[in-house]
Amino acid sequence: MLRILWSSKSAMNAQQEKLDSISNNIANQSTTGYKREEVSFQDLVYETLNRKGYPNSGNNPKEPINGTGVKATQWYRDNTQGSLQQTDSKTDFAIDGEGYFRVTLPNGSKAYERAGSFNIDNNGDIVDKSGNRLDIEFTEQGSNLFNSGTVFTQDNFAVKENGEIYLNTGNESVYYGKINTYSAVGDEALSSIGNNLYVANPGAQITVTQNNSILQGKIEGSNVDIGKEMTDMIIAQRAFELSSKAMKTGDDMWGLVNSMKGR
Repeated sequence: MLRILWSSKSAMNAQQEKLDSISNNIANQSTTGYKREEVSFQDLVYETLNRKGYPNSGNNPKEPINGTGVKATQWYRDNTQGSLQQTDSKTDFAIDGEGYFRVTLPNGSKAYERAGSFNIDNNGDIVDKSGNRLDIEFTEQGSNLFNSGTVFTQDNFAVKENGEIYLNTGNESVYYGKINTYSAVGDEALSSIGNNLYVANPGAQITVTQNNSILQGKIEGSNVDIGKEMTDMIIAQRAFELSSKAMKTGDDMWGLVNSMKGR
């Protein structure tokens, strides 16, 4: 009975984390560049019911075994491409393919994001919705223009699919700089810090990638499939309810044993 109570409790905790991830996904269905979250599960200890040894003393597939439930191990992000939406705003960029934009935070550190809904601030810099400056690799001409006070406006620049930026000055178009995109090696290379931003974990390998296209005038929507989330929510709720009933049954059995013992 103790095993029933323990396995039911661990299963309820695991399903609660699953429900938390689903609710977070549904809440961010319309968030630009959002990547849905999933929860992975792991079986807890199994042991033989024959008790010829401890722990399990053999690999006989017909040997009866008993488990102690499951647990949620970690949350991970589904990095599949979201739908691309046309905005026609020159400060909106969508990455078609893998990679992240890199921005500079107010404290000078670097962060990465997929959300490409940018603006022009009072200094003439391209910034995201939180005011973080988009990193641009300036050409010599671009640096000279920037130092002379020629900066971005809402309609004086164009971005090619390879990330190259051309600034309109007078009657000519000048190669101003390049927007690089970056990829992280491994699923655990980046950690979320909120607001669709990620930072590199210690020892993470971050490289410039060219396996994509930058599309000006578009943004990437979230990759949340509301139908899938609702289906997963129903399954998780049913599993939570089943574990709750199993725990109640185990508790009732303990109550029955205690009442018999007291007679």
